[in-house]
Amino acid sequence: MEKRKLGNTGLEVSALGLGCMNMSFGYGNIVEKKDMISLIHQAVDSGINFFDTAEMYGPFTNEELVGDALSSLRDKVVIATKFGFEFDTQDPKKMSLNSKPDHIRKVCEDMLKRLKTDRIDLLYQHRPDPSVPIEDVAGTIKDLISEGKVLHFGLSAADPEIIRKAHAIQPIAALQSQYSLWNREPEASVLPVLKELGIGFVAYGPLGHGYLTGMIDSNTTFNANDVRNRFPQFTKENRDASAQLISAFCAFAERRQITPAQLALAWVLHQDSSFVPIPGTTKVNRLKENIAATAVKLSFEEIKELNNMA
Repeated sequence: MEKRKLGNTGLEVSALGLGCMNMSFGYGNIVEKKDMISLIHQAVDSGINFFDTAEMYGPFTNEELVGDALSSLRDKVVIATKFGFEFDTQDPKKMSLNSKPDHIRKVCEDMLKRLKTDRIDLLYQHRPDPSVPIEDVAGTIKDLISEGKVLHFGLSAADPEIIRKAHAIQPIAALQSQYSLWNREPEASVLPVLKELGIGFVAYGPLGHGYLTGMIDSNTTFNANDVRNRFPQFTKENRDASAQLISAFCAFAERRQITPAQLALAWVLHQDSSFVPIPGTTKVNRLKENIAATAVKLSFEEIKELNNMA
């Protein structure tokens, strides 16, 4: 698989990563750990070397899964995880923002143990913490990098001001943000800043959290513990409003003889040669489908037609 560099830091990853969140948390999936480990191994065998997790996925269980799956393959892969929360000891599902330097140091040590590794390739702040200056956060990561416990610094869901302030203290390898043909907000807000500063872009939700697969319509219901129940994009009204886009999108994919999911991923991959989408899946057939998207070529005219849909 093609490799892409995240920003100017020299961090090189597969053009397609694997988001591991919904193997433990998020979409209400019921899966066996051994099956997810097998899927991760198949991803590595297929050329994917970039795996995304976070302490809050579970919480903690997703990092443990990724650690168990990749410990024997550690030198072949790039592991990204995220800090930024503190979890209630009585009820870990209750959490609050915490990016205080001492807390970052503690959770970094905990992450290393769960991931069964001596370094984290890419450590993101999951969400900005208004109570902690971003300069303090970046300075703490800079220290962890100097100690060899972290190799690269990332931000998630940060605005341009935070990105600039953090980057001035410790160069940022990548910003992770939600991005797809269905959600193009980063194009106006953060992408110009990333290009100016030489920061990579990792797109989560490149399939529109399943919407761009063509398998979700206004009548779809989700499991009670599916996070999409809380997303405003997935209200019945908003799904009805997006129906025309999805219909045109699926017709385009059929015309190209590819699946809507492959078209969605190919669109992200064609936006910039440094963009890296990280779709998640718990199914081997979907993993293969997503990987095949890296071979899809879209012409300038096709990109223009797709851009005009949204």
